[in-house]
Amino acid sequence: MPASRRKEWSMNTPLACLAAAVAATFAVLPGAAHAMTDARLAEVVRERLLGDRTGACMAVAVVEKDRVARVYECANARDAGRIGPDVAFEIGSVSKTMTAALLAQLIEQGKGSLDDTLAAWLPEGTKVPDYQGQPILLRHVVTHTSGLPALPSRLGAKSMDNPYANLDEAALLASLGDAKLVAAPGAKFEYSNFASMLLSYAVARRAGTDFESLARRELFVPLGMDHAYINQRPAGVRAATGHTPNAQATSAWDFTTNLAGVGGVRATLDDMVRYAQGGLGMIDVPIAASLEATHAAVSGQPPMGMNWMRVPMKDRTVLMHEGGTGGFSAFVSLDPQRQRGVVILSDTAWHSIGSLGSLGMHLVDDSLPLGKPRRAVAADAALLQALAGEYQLQGAMKMTLRERDGRLFIQAEGQGEYEMGHDDAGDFYPLALDAVLRPQRKSDGSYAFTWTQMGAVIPAVRIDRAAAQAPVLSPAQLSAYVGDYPLAPGFSLAVREHGGALQAQATGQGAFPLAAASADTFEAPAFGIEIRFHRDGAGKVQSLELHQGGQVLRGTRQ
Repeated sequence: MPASRRKEWSMNTPLACLAAAVAATFAVLPGAAHAMTDARLAEVVRERLLGDRTGACMAVAVVEKDRVARVYECANARDAGRIGPDVAFEIGSVSKTMTAALLAQLIEQGKGSLDDTLAAWLPEGTKVPDYQGQPILLRHVVTHTSGLPALPSRLGAKSMDNPYANLDEAALLASLGDAKLVAAPGAKFEYSNFASMLLSYAVARRAGTDFESLARRELFVPLGMDHAYINQRPAGVRAATGHTPNAQATSAWDFTTNLAGVGGVRATLDDMVRYAQGGLGMIDVPIAASLEATHAAVSGQPPMGMNWMRVPMKDRTVLMHEGGTGGFSAFVSLDPQRQRGVVILSDTAWHSIGSLGSLGMHLVDDSLPLGKPRRAVAADAALLQALAGEYQLQGAMKMTLRERDGRLFIQAEGQGEYEMGHDDAGDFYPLALDAVLRPQRKSDGSYAFTWTQMGAVIPAVRIDRAAAQAPVLSPAQLSAYVGDYPLAPGFSLAVREHGGALQAQATGQGAFPLAAASADTFEAPAFGIEIRFHRDGAGKVQSLELHQGGQVLRGTRQ
């Protein structure tokens, strides 16, 4: 199946789905964080996980000042032996927050500054791109605004199952010579594992040791993270086996040691509890000030500290980061004001189905919806018939969907056919692959879909039927839609006319173009978004509905 157009090999970007991102803003609603017990935490996790079609297992903790609640749960009780206190999980991009702490410590020691150029931390003579003389600074790297692409050009991946295994330091640095910036550093948020690997390498180089030794000396040992490691597994630690969300075991991910700060840390639940306690200032260690320094605001769009997302709540800010590799997902949050942390480690990759945000956000603040398990169910026959047809993936290959014996089959051009399962969230998924097909019913009753695989979300449009002619609107006609549309408290969609077209921008996110699809309907296919505007009796645009991923958000024009 297609691997083209992948933005990155996961380790997890911040939320890009507007309908998912708005969930975080609901935390402005009243909702106290209640003291958590092991028993209560087990109830919550089971409610979200039991019977989930992924078959995932999770290690979950809620950290509070005077207690820690822990639980180990699996979607299927028979799998309980897969995890336990001695099992280390790949934490993916949560590793980036540790790299940030090590950078902050070097800065505290007078060995650098966030305003240093990236080039100054790399070997002399390394070719580093700039934009019209404007260099990449370290502050751009830790806020994903460097302008570097998601992946290095010389990645050398031989398998999607272990994509970073063949990348060494020389190839990483050589990839800089291939990169070109299209905007000034700091101008645009674009998640970059490439930049984060460079930072990992640079921090180890400036510290004068390898990254694993540095992390062990300054973080793992002082915090009591006795079982955390990168490539040198301590005695008595079991390495968890990762799984794809269709319950298939998959290989571990490997990183060259000095590049592993991008996503190569492995840790047990108790290790991550100690990390959260350190980040909340509950453990008196030399690196405590540096851990705290990573929380301070460095960039505003979206709000970020040093590799931490700063998520606004009603009267406070919560630090968060998710992580994902080929077979694992992780979620960590720190709420300094409430002195509360949340850790979720899963031996299953959840990024193609919404990551761990639903459970994680609910544990951050129980006024947020918990979500429910995804259960395999038969798809409606009418839906299968409506989806059957020929489609074109944007920037990639053609795909054919076929209905046969009450099941859906998919075949990419030049490849074999795969049977699809279907879950009660409305998604289809290949039984033999880690991917998701999410149908989108358009305002005219026809269907398109988005294909999610290997971190990329690719829109698909139907090509076996004549498409309706899209309207051509003048700037004056487009101006009728311009306005601010609050979708939730503290979360709004701004619609603007720019260069003869509409664009939209959600609170704390970048602007994206809208294309006219039909009367009062616009689309952003790359994000699977359809926006339907509604008019009042006088014909004036009054409100909109944002349709994405099976969710609908509504806002009245201001």
